[in-house]
Amino acid sequence: MPVEFIGFIGTNPASEIHPHTGPVIDRAYVETIARAHDAGGFDRALIAFHSTSPESILVANHAASVTDRLGLMIAHRPGFTAPTLAARQFATLDQFTGGRIAVHIITGGSDQELRQDGDHLTKDERYARTDEYLDIVRLEWSSDKPFDYKGKYYDVQNAFGAVKPFNGSHLPVYFGGSSDAAIPVAGKHADIYALWGETQAQVNETISRVRAAAAKWGRSPRFSLSLRPVLADTEEGAWQRAREIEDRTRALREKAGLKTTGHTPPNAGSQRLLAAAAQGSRLDKRLWAGVAAITGAQGNSTGLVGTPEQVADAMLDYYDLGVSTFLIRGFDPLDDAIAYGRDLIPLVRDLIAARDANPVRAAS
Repeated sequence: MPVEFIGFIGTNPASEIHPHTGPVIDRAYVETIARAHDAGGFDRALIAFHSTSPESILVANHAASVTDRLGLMIAHRPGFTAPTLAARQFATLDQFTGGRIAVHIITGGSDQELRQDGDHLTKDERYARTDEYLDIVRLEWSSDKPFDYKGKYYDVQNAFGAVKPFNGSHLPVYFGGSSDAAIPVAGKHADIYALWGETQAQVNETISRVRAAAAKWGRSPRFSLSLRPVLADTEEGAWQRAREIEDRTRALREKAGLKTTGHTPPNAGSQRLLAAAAQGSRLDKRLWAGVAAITGAQGNSTGLVGTPEQVADAMLDYYDLGVSTFLIRGFDPLDDAIAYGRDLIPLVRDLIAARDANPVRAAS
């Protein structure tokens, strides 16, 4: 099956090992890293969302303006914009970019963060609201006549979107969330369900849960895995770099007065990563959970470590489980994006093409 690669466009070059300095929005950096992804063979790049961050749709708009073919995967939190308006915003940008927009639905697992934007619903209520939200968004994109929708959270009358997505009546909907409340909503709405870089056993379990939830709606979503690859010319060099990243991450967190142990994250995805990290920093063939353990698995924080050939081979293990999209971003964001485009993405594409051409040998 076709494989997709997604990168990451931040608004400044900060990461776990690079403390933020300078402006929150470094326009030159956004332009540089967007162009690096465009030139490096990435299919899309994620624009993240947080209750304190620059607005993701506007960042994506600027990244699109300086690239030629790169798709943008815009993280979006339901509930703060009317779904009718959000649908038109995404469809409008999709028209201006010639069909390069996708939406990544992030309902939000932290009550504390949601309250920064004035949202006081419980997690289960937020996912119920997301379900209604996406019902309406899809109707705005697809309906050729005005529609009514009445739910617990939304009541729209005679709604209609005059602007439709560039390629028809739909934009790709990526979906994140691992809780019991999230999975049924993912099954109903996700075109691509996004996992963090868990163990193969965890990924297999989640894929099975989502597929079962989707089957009730006659749907068959694809699956995305988020990883932080750490590459070097030798395996020893790659693990040495991983240890240096751990040391740097720990030192910067301690300097900032942040925890490096004893984390109790509220969201299910981070809890799952920490459960994996509790088994050790090296898991499966070459999954690395060192930074996840230090940071409390705040977001995409596990990686694959090795030479480009070794990491590509490990990615195929996940491909065999049903993963067809890889979201990869580095701890040195710009340099790693360039290296992935040069050294990793072509290898994985070639290996998967060979695997698909000879499925009997792959299964043996």
